[in-house]
Amino acid sequence: MNKKTLSLLLAIILVLSVALVGCKKEEPTTEAPAGEETTGEETTGGDSQFLTIATGGVAGAYYPLGGALANIYNTIDGITANVQSTGASIENIGLIAEKEADVAFIQNDVTYYAWEGIESFDGKPVVENIRGLAVLYPEVVQIIAGADSGINSVEDLKGKKVAVGAPGSGTEVNARQILEAYGITYDDITEDFLSFNEAADQLKNKQVDAAFVTAALPTSAVTEVTQTADIKVIPVDSSIIDGLKAEYPFYAEVVIPGGTYKGNDDDVVATAVMAMLVVNEDLDEDLAYEMTKQMYEQIDTIIASHARGEDIKLEQALDGMPITVHPGAQRYFDENGVK
Repeated sequence: MNKKTLSLLLAIILVLSVALVGCKKEEPTTEAPAGEETTGEETTGGDSQFLTIATGGVAGAYYPLGGALANIYNTIDGITANVQSTGASIENIGLIAEKEADVAFIQNDVTYYAWEGIESFDGKPVVENIRGLAVLYPEVVQIIAGADSGINSVEDLKGKKVAVGAPGSGTEVNARQILEAYGITYDDITEDFLSFNEAADQLKNKQVDAAFVTAALPTSAVTEVTQTADIKVIPVDSSIIDGLKAEYPFYAEVVIPGGTYKGNDDDVVATAVMAMLVVNEDLDEDLAYEMTKQMYEQIDTIIASHARGEDIKLEQALDGMPITVHPGAQRYFDENGVK
């Protein structure tokens, strides 16, 4: 075969190939249209709403309780809920206000500060677009002293070295407010701004005489102290608590049961702030109603996740509520006579 014939054959083959490609059936594309994203999962065509639950650190109570809440919310038709670990109360206020989370665990005192623009939120815009879903359980302001410190009452803290909480923390604000209710200021004590764990270590080593700890009972940091040192839990007078409640609507009177900590067999009166659920004001009313209803009707799921679930009672859902309740939640409470 000469070169001229070979070139002719190659040209014919090329023309036939182009023709075959042009006749090939086009396959559908899996690429999303411009401006849309793919999830990598097949959709069912039905409307599905995602709920993000902002909690706290994975070692705290908020996180497992949030997981149980997500399981409950996932039983609501059309809802897919997930849990987000966060820096807890102050961060969660911002997440709800900016609609970066749908429901959040927050201490009710921090909620009140954001609502009023005071304390941690002083000088910042008032957060007005948040609403309460429910008050959950007490986070007790515990005053822990060394057994040989000579401290038996809050008045005895005068002249002592006291851990008052980390700077800017909820515990530090609680400590300052309780001391002020007794007529005591930081000028009357040697204040030390320590976290729970730091305060626990210094109590064990007798570097501080007493410490304020705001947390659910029992608090692991306090329990750890009792393994190597003797402590006593200091009571707060009921009359002082009444005064606190009159000035700050988030406080409540509680009892630290005897036996909560080793060496402390008697009940002790204390004050507490409350863990609560907060949502954005724009949350759909019917959905808020259903979220509230299912939480209480499936409370066993929450109880199974953490001991604090035992403290969540429908009849106490508005105790210490510091802000306006979401109308969907309020409808459920009205139906059940909760005031």
